[in-house]
Amino acid sequence: MTDVQQLLGTGALLVVIDLVIRVVALVVIPRNRLPTAAMAWLLAVFFIPVVGVLLFLLIGSPQLPRRRREKQREMDVVVEQASRDLEPPMLADAWPPWLDPVVTMTRTLTAMPMVGGNDARLEADYEGSIAAMAAEIDAAGSYVHAEFYILSLDATTAPFFDALEKAAGRGVVVRVLLDHWASSHCAGYDETLERLTSLGAEWQVMLPVQPLKGRYQRLDLRNHRKLLVVDGEVAFVGSQNVIDRSYNKKKNLKRGLKWQELMCRLEGPAATALDLVFTTDWLTESGGELASAPDDLQVGPPVAARGQVDCQAVPSGPAFDVENNLHLFLSLVYGARERLVITSPYFVPDDSMIRALTAASARGVDVELFVSEIGDQALVWHAQRSYYGTLLRAGVRIRCYPAPFILHAKHLSVDEDVALIGSSNMDMRSFALNSEISVLLRSRSVVRQMREVEDDYRRLSVELTREQWEREPLRRTTLDGLARLTSALQ
Repeated sequence: MTDVQQLLGTGALLVVIDLVIRVVALVVIPRNRLPTAAMAWLLAVFFIPVVGVLLFLLIGSPQLPRRRREKQREMDVVVEQASRDLEPPMLADAWPPWLDPVVTMTRTLTAMPMVGGNDARLEADYEGSIAAMAAEIDAAGSYVHAEFYILSLDATTAPFFDALEKAAGRGVVVRVLLDHWASSHCAGYDETLERLTSLGAEWQVMLPVQPLKGRYQRLDLRNHRKLLVVDGEVAFVGSQNVIDRSYNKKKNLKRGLKWQELMCRLEGPAATALDLVFTTDWLTESGGELASAPDDLQVGPPVAARGQVDCQAVPSGPAFDVENNLHLFLSLVYGARERLVITSPYFVPDDSMIRALTAASARGVDVELFVSEIGDQALVWHAQRSYYGTLLRAGVRIRCYPAPFILHAKHLSVDEDVALIGSSNMDMRSFALNSEISVLLRSRSVVRQMREVEDDYRRLSVELTREQWEREPLRRTTLDGLARLTSALQ
């Protein structure tokens, strides 16, 4: 065989392999995957076949390992049984007509009920929130359950760790969960783990990437939840990690970046519901079973009513069959009748969310979106900007929170009755890849508190107008559009 024949044979083989890869990709990739995500993966495979296939094999599956999904279903049964004894909603007769079906949907998806008898207070000050959590830990009598995407020991968070140490010293059980990948990429990770051990805490890393120990799943499936539960009676939930507001990163310190957060302190039966979320994650990571778990991980007696706020905990993530948070967000947007205010640091929605927001504006709802003026993640920030033109043309008002702050809070308010706060961004990552926790609140008093927070944002922010956006340079909007192509994979 001549060299030319060999070359032609090799070329023909490569063409056949390339064709097989593309055909297989068309069959495998769209199956049980959102159209936007499927399209992004197909583009990657078609334009960069070798790299695209390797990436798909590495991070293409959005599902957690089978045992983790089974544990979630087991806990759903426990939650369903335990919730029968929780305080029923106190204000159901006063709910707007559209809310009851939303609560029913969310309970169907998560097993979590709407419970009444709660008190709720928003915490918008960064250091003040850490101090408030430390104060509750100081008052703990039985146990402390802390679960954070990032938990890091530094000068800002030292009071939190000191409170944990004092609690453990007086016999309080302290359990801590922290996301392995996110926390391990922060300064002082080893010192943080040593401190947790020395203070007497039981701790587990969540979704560990430890293939040599047989603990591995898709690399970027993360537990993004932030919650603290004390004695099953008081809880904190929201957007804030336990770390200095600069995240102690050199690039952030160089730019002077500071994170702006919002947490919610809950007291009452809602704390018990959030404790069930912690228990699910703890037993999953520790490999334990509820039947043999310590008493403080069992479902305790119902907590007495502490207020008049109705709350529903809404866990979501790849352990569930569908995108619970996306279903809830869409329902709230479609439920809005007069006013909808959204705060999201990483706003990279799917088509259904864009249609819901533009439809809300078209039917006369005053829709307002708060985002950061600058971004800490370039690709996500440019993908986010790619949606601004569509929203502005539809009449959505966009307000940009000023540098050097990163508006990291994640919440929304609907009319004057309903609010939502939690860890979930409005992006494809939070919808499909991250384990998140949100709390749906039906309370005019909570909405009034949220309005005060929104007023502070509005006072500091600059509105982005349609006219300003249309003057954006082509080079930047082109970059925005290219980044948007990757949004389903972020």
